[in-house]
Amino acid sequence: MMKKMLIAAAGSLMAVSAFAVDASQVEKSIELKDGSTVYLFKDGKMGMENKMGKAVRMKQGQVMETKDGQKIIMIGDEVARLDTILHADHRGGGH
Repeated sequence: MMKKMLIAAAGSLMAVSAFAVDASQVEKSIELKDGSTVYLFKDGKMGMENKMGKAVRMKQGQVMETKDGQKIIMIGDEVARLDTILHADHRGGGH
């Protein structure tokens, strides 16, 4: 019985760590005209946060306008990756 519980606990730990994302993977954030923010990851992919602070979907290739009027194109759609970073302080430990 104890062995089964240890295996289950180890499996849960591995599942959680598979989704762990280090915020240091973010190269920079770019504010958009509509109040949302695009995060550029070091691997060149992007994730978008709406003005309410939630990671949201953005179509690959979508043109966005920055706060200063520049145009950028969405590369990737790293919703889950960004969500993990945005809410890292709310997860684990039930504080």
